[in-house]
Amino acid sequence: MNLQHHKQQLLTSKLELEARLANTHRHLHHKQEPVSPNFHEQLLETSNDAQVYQLEDLAQAELQQINRALARIESGQYPYCSRCGKGIGEQRLLAVPYTDHCISCA
Repeated sequence: MNLQHHKQQLLTSKLELEARLANTHRHLHHKQEPVSPNFHEQLLETSNDAQVYQLEDLAQAELQQINRALARIESGQYPYCSRCGKGIGEQRLLAVPYTDHCISCA
């Protein structure tokens, strides 16, 4: 198993997520535009913001999983299932590089 490849894949994903989260944060928390006087536009903006918050939550959760996977690489536990201790399998790690469960335990 090429742990360096998996580590690089995780680091690349981490950088992409951090950039996306920074953009999301700027969008949600630093709006410079005044609130629209049109009620329907306000409703649409609120709905859009709710979706962006959901995307932000998903990105945060994935970032946490990536950070845990990177820590597992450093500790030598990366290729092993955290539930049963068996090998996770190269194909599963290629598909879901931050997983910590083998296919049987997933």
